[in-house]
Amino acid sequence: MICFASICPHPPIIIPTIGGSELPKVKKTIEAMRKLAGVFAAAKPETVIIVSPHGPVQTDKMTITISENLSGNFGQFGDFETQMNFKNDPVLTKEIKKSAQIAGIPVDLIDLPQLDHGALVPLCFLTKNYPQVKLTPIAFSFLDYQTHFKFGQILSKLLATSDKRFAIIASGDLSHRVTPDAPAGFSPKGKEFDEKLVELLKTGNVQGILNLDKDLIEEAGECGLRSIIILLGVLDGCQLSNANCQLLSYEAPFGVGYLVAKYSL
Repeated sequence: MICFASICPHPPIIIPTIGGSELPKVKKTIEAMRKLAGVFAAAKPETVIIVSPHGPVQTDKMTITISENLSGNFGQFGDFETQMNFKNDPVLTKEIKKSAQIAGIPVDLIDLPQLDHGALVPLCFLTKNYPQVKLTPIAFSFLDYQTHFKFGQILSKLLATSDKRFAIIASGDLSHRVTPDAPAGFSPKGKEFDEKLVELLKTGNVQGILNLDKDLIEEAGECGLRSIIILLGVLDGCQLSNANCQLLSYEAPFGVGYLVAKYSL
């Protein structure tokens, strides 16, 4: 069963050991992630499925890490102390591939023990007080959005047949072009995209998300939409409404949209 579902940003700057003097600028995001961590612990998941844009993304297939031992740190961001370690869920990994292939969705299993920051940042908050979980990392592809939604539906059917408790996390930032000082350059479409996506999530308008204007998406320079669409596919069996999706925070202090949201299941 699915016991926890969320959308999480992944800027390393929200990690206290990295953010330093910049932490007050991301206060809303940090507070929301800490609140989400309490929900996560209360849900008591046994396995976490996390979809990250910074994993081993392949153009024409979903990628699932099958390494037995998974680990990562924030050394590249100046934090050489924090180390995170997880065990994989190899049975689940193989079942996902089998189910996806039956449905005609290509999946590749790879041995890559090193976790990327798209997975590590959310997990640093969520598993801090609840570390005893297994982890199944997934990287999306550049196949169309409908395929990602279908992949999520396949995951949903598979997880629903199990007595185990699963958490699903869509890791991703929204537009990288919200303000003039944004890292990917400014576009007025950045703010428009973020506002549009947030509103569609609040109202549970899945078709609206699947049919977002391609030019708007491209101009926004986002990295989380496909992660979110997989999550929505997983939740397709749930009735999405204002009561189901709770937006805990949104801000873009550095020109990148950081969204924290949870679903009531």
